[in-house]
Amino acid sequence: MSVSPEGGGPQRDVPPPLDPAGTETAPLDVVVVTGLSGSGKNTVGRVLEDLGYYVVDNLPPALLQPMVELGARGDLRRFAAIVDVRSRAFSSDLQESIGALASAGHRPRVLYVHARDEVLIRRYESNRREHPLQGSGRLIDGIAAERALLTGVAGDADLWVDTSDLNVHQLRATLENAFAREGQAPPLTATVLSFGFKYGLPLDADLVVDARFLPNPHWVPELRPRTGQDPDVRDYVLGQEDAGPFLDRYVDVLRLLIPGYRREGKRYLTLAVGCTGGKHRSVAIAEEFARRLGLDGVQAVAQHRDLGRE
Repeated sequence: MSVSPEGGGPQRDVPPPLDPAGTETAPLDVVVVTGLSGSGKNTVGRVLEDLGYYVVDNLPPALLQPMVELGARGDLRRFAAIVDVRSRAFSSDLQESIGALASAGHRPRVLYVHARDEVLIRRYESNRREHPLQGSGRLIDGIAAERALLTGVAGDADLWVDTSDLNVHQLRATLENAFAREGQAPPLTATVLSFGFKYGLPLDADLVVDARFLPNPHWVPELRPRTGQDPDVRDYVLGQEDAGPFLDRYVDVLRLLIPGYRREGKRYLTLAVGCTGGKHRSVAIAEEFARRLGLDGVQAVAQHRDLGRE
């Protein structure tokens, strides 16, 4: 069976089927989706399915390698498995299975999906489901136990996705930016994330930039109701005396860092740009960082975590 996105034709990177009786297998692009219960792993699975992955939900870690090897003997080139605490004592087994896949020549990537505690609690309360590790205790106890159990897997993940403030369309855009590569090994992908310091630091940021040294458009009456995506606000922020030199020098720093990240096998970079409320300065600076990185050949997308919260 040839796997292709919904409504599309056969994948161009699918080779002729291998002999099922033989021992030769072709390497697969494997994505292991794991993370916190209630964080949106099933939604992630549906997006990957639309991107042409064959997705299996609630796969025990011990069956990960046999499933991949079976798919590799046919015409399957992209495989994704959702693995989580529904498979008890899965953490060490999962890490061993991922290592075995890499040793066999496949391309396993771990996607860790998470969200803030208060968001997870709200989601569970809205659908009135019980957390798989809650037992006879409180919901927050189950969430804390799961975070502790996932520590090792989270630390080894290739990509973290925090769904706390993402809607379905933003989540899809994030995953498409990371995985829609037609089987090619993806280059470094940068997410430039604006945020407001008063709402807290992004947990998945690799680098944090503080834009609060620039004058705040909030104190300009005609700019206050607008955002950093508005041309007048953007021109006001980028037109400040220090804005240009700051952007030039920080992009120079990124040009130094990015080749090193690539050499170390890092595929995803999150650059967080903060101001007070995440409405004006950080938005304009994040958009400009993404534009400049794109000119340097980096696949960069700007996202705005706190835009619209004020």
